[in-house]
Amino acid sequence: MTAEQPAPDATGASTEPAAALAGEPDGFDRLWTPHRMVYIGGQSKPADDSADQCPFCRAPTLDDAEGLVVHRGQAAFVVLNLYPYNSGHLMVCPYRHVSDYVALTPEETAEVASLTQSAIRVLTAASAPHGFNLGMNQGAVAGAGIAAHLHQHVVPRWGGDANFLPIVARTRALPELLGEARQRLADAWDANA
Repeated sequence: MTAEQPAPDATGASTEPAAALAGEPDGFDRLWTPHRMVYIGGQSKPADDSADQCPFCRAPTLDDAEGLVVHRGQAAFVVLNLYPYNSGHLMVCPYRHVSDYVALTPEETAEVASLTQSAIRVLTAASAPHGFNLGMNQGAVAGAGIAAHLHQHVVPRWGGDANFLPIVARTRALPELLGEARQRLADAWDANA
């Protein structure tokens, strides 16, 4: 590392000034985020639709911190997104490995809806977002990263949170580590859900 090249942080991310690169400088700094390669490469993404390869089936079998589980209900659970759009990005998942919303039982449907409402209350109390994006993507063509296991996204939003990085650099700047976010939201769950 030179004086112009800062050491990587705990995730391996670092910035590099354009003048330090070979060739003609283009005026752009580079934000190196090698930890994102697991997402780009599909690591831990199921190779097929089976429950034994599904990260949403695996998460509730782990302890809460390791599985990023924020809350466990009877028919569904709340988990942090491993590749969040924003800090505190939660997902509400039925325990049952099912891909279609219409395939949920009435009990699963009710609990997914109730936990989504609770997630909004908890995030509001813990993070004071200005708004939320809620949604389910059914099928890979609709944007589902894990199409085989239904999940409801609850994404907190703040004014100005969609800066230029996602648009021009395909990079998200997240101010909080996943473990810290999971603990903060888990601690806030009982008091605010």
